[in-house]
Amino acid sequence: MSRPDLRARIESARARREREGLLRRLRTADALPGGRRLVGGGRILTDFCGNDYLGLASHRDLLAALTRAASAEGIGTGAAHLVSGHRREHAALEEELADWTGRERALVFSTGVMANLGCLQALLGAGAPGKTDAVCVQDKLNHASLIDGAQLAGAELLRYPHADAEAAARRLDSRPDRPALLATDGVFSMDGDIAPLADLAQVCAERGALLYVDDAHGLGVLGPEGAGAVAAAGLGVREVPLLMGTLGKALGCAGAFVAGDATLIDAIMQFARSYIYTTAQPAALAAATRAAVHLARTDRDGRRDRLHANIARFRAGAAQLGLPLMPSTTAIQPLWIGSAEAATEAARWLEAEGFLVVTIRPPTVPQGGSRLRITLSAAHAPDRIDALLDALGRLPRPTEATAV
Repeated sequence: MSRPDLRARIESARARREREGLLRRLRTADALPGGRRLVGGGRILTDFCGNDYLGLASHRDLLAALTRAASAEGIGTGAAHLVSGHRREHAALEEELADWTGRERALVFSTGVMANLGCLQALLGAGAPGKTDAVCVQDKLNHASLIDGAQLAGAELLRYPHADAEAAARRLDSRPDRPALLATDGVFSMDGDIAPLADLAQVCAERGALLYVDDAHGLGVLGPEGAGAVAAAGLGVREVPLLMGTLGKALGCAGAFVAGDATLIDAIMQFARSYIYTTAQPAALAAATRAAVHLARTDRDGRRDRLHANIARFRAGAAQLGLPLMPSTTAIQPLWIGSAEAATEAARWLEAEGFLVVTIRPPTVPQGGSRLRITLSAAHAPDRIDALLDALGRLPRPTEATAV
């Protein structure tokens, strides 16, 4: 009996994705002032697909903090946090993140994916060698890393229809004798809408389940002092025991954190393999992030106001043009197209007009749900938003045969 050829299986899967027009490709997009990118081939495009919502990625205060810390600390930390890689800048950043989000303690991870993988693996699998008996209930549109985290833990994964708190309650009620965690995005990364957090918090409180919110796209943008979607919903640590946020979107840096009460955060530190077994992020990056947190909290430059004004401007213009936007009030403004082929062609057409807009296709979204994911920033000048709207108004419409 001959062993099946793994390489052949891998190559076949890649070839199938290419035939379906779903192959992903890398290209360089170097940053330029004013929210522009120098894209491979030498073209300068206005970036409407990045997540630098407050335009902080090149802020002088972040650059100065990073340079000062790098001069003192060097670049690499050389070890995991629990070995010798946890520096004073990391500790100070964790304290400031905990204070900002109204929680007792925070723990910094190197990336958002690592945070979700590690936290769910730790929370669902802690003290349960082998397959855990815990159940994880999740929104169908959650970020892939939340789904993967539950599967990594070996938990039973039950998913509910998008933003349906009553359905989430039914999923929990179907496993009344099992420890449970409900995980949801705060702001959904592909649709831009906000989870019904108050309703989900009530569902969890009534059923004794932990609530974990991934607020990657809400932190810095929503709520008092930009503390995120959870704060905007008026919820605290009692209602949302665990809050994850990323540092590479509105804060313009890189990394992530999870915040909660000291007991839960310590348990994550003890059991999260993606935290324990990786080198700590550079201390200079933590220093830059501290500067970003200060800017986001105080917002003396009115960046959040500019962002929300840009969102309102874009949506008002899109409504006048009759564009099929999805019902989002956040910086993520998806424009539904339908087929992957039509969405890809639309993105190419916009690029020829001078705009960098990403196409979202299956498997990230369901078949027939391909869209242009337009993201707005405080760095966008109103005239560039108007220019994008003008281009979208002239965008060739897909035929009925290719729209779905």
